[in-house]
Amino acid sequence: MKEYMLIDFAIEPVEPGRDLLLASLDALNYDSFEETEKGLKAYIKKQDWKEEELKGIFLFKSGEFKISYTTDLLENKNWNEEWESHYSPIAIDDKVYIRASFHEPRPEYELELLIDPKMSFGTGHHQTTRLMARLMLDMDWQDQKVLDMGTGTGILAILAEKLGASEITAIDNFDWAVTNTKENADKNNCGRVKAEHGDANSLGGREYDVILANINRNVLLEDMKTYVKTFNKSGKLLLSGFMQDDFKLIDEEVSSLGLALDQKAQEGAWLACAYNYIP
Repeated sequence: MKEYMLIDFAIEPVEPGRDLLLASLDALNYDSFEETEKGLKAYIKKQDWKEEELKGIFLFKSGEFKISYTTDLLENKNWNEEWESHYSPIAIDDKVYIRASFHEPRPEYELELLIDPKMSFGTGHHQTTRLMARLMLDMDWQDQKVLDMGTGTGILAILAEKLGASEITAIDNFDWAVTNTKENADKNNCGRVKAEHGDANSLGGREYDVILANINRNVLLEDMKTYVKTFNKSGKLLLSGFMQDDFKLIDEEVSSLGLALDQKAQEGAWLACAYNYIP
């Protein structure tokens, strides 16, 4: 059985520092990641751990971020079994049941999503995923062409298909997230979800009716104009990944592009907003 090192990072500011750190670590030999309130936990085989390699990434040299970490040699155990014992299924408003493949099904729920997350975020356990799902449950998805940006596990793309969307493009800039989305789509018998590697730069010439973007404030602000350009004659934009303190900034940017706030949901300090676009 392999021995692992746990590196527990604290980053200020957490966003977009966490995403930038994750991208840097993903290029090294780290096996998996876990989002935390202060930053990120990263797991790497003991034989692959090189502290000098870690300190060589640009975040440690950037004056924009304050980053620290602690290390711990994990005891030798079956970590997949350990993860499964702590990963519990969840229900959203008694309508959607989200479970992993090792959980028992619950046929009494209207919708069941089978999500095995691997390294990808988006299991429904984070407030932003639940908030997006709640907004989605109030919408009519029939014949809708959907874009899910920063898809992660593909959970929102899969939910969109189960709610009736006709075509879903799920895009992420991490290869392992694209692979994870494809696997989860197959497990849910979702044949209308198409997972792609890319970012907002790959959206030129495309058209969508609904755009889902659960990312973070900075990426949303940077890519908003690109999202809006892909709308058909009208459209709906669902956003999350930002907090109550960021709402004014987000709302002003979205409003300047001709969208009007339709719904706003909050859980703790996290927000999700649905906007209507009528040119």
